[in-house]
Amino acid sequence: MEKVLESQIRIKVIEEARKNGWLHRKWSSPGHRGVPDDLFFKKKKMIMIEFKRPGEKPRAQQRKTHTSLKREGFQVHVIDNIERGKKLFY
Repeated sequence: MEKVLESQIRIKVIEEARKNGWLHRKWSSPGHRGVPDDLFFKKKKMIMIEFKRPGEKPRAQQRKTHTSLKREGFQVHVIDNIERGKKLFY
């Protein structure tokens, strides 16, 4: 059985988002580890995604950051599956 890489999931989900009119940006935050990997924008809506290999969980710092962002009202998703990621952009 072939292992699915995080990058393979990320590429397919980004393709789906763009196909459905979402603006995509990679999030890099030097000096602050744990931010989600990618940001998606459409019609005053923003979705943040942390991509993982199937079955992989966020690290402690990532969980802490995700909790803080969710507390402020932002959507943060941990995606380890192509189909589940694509469903965010229908």
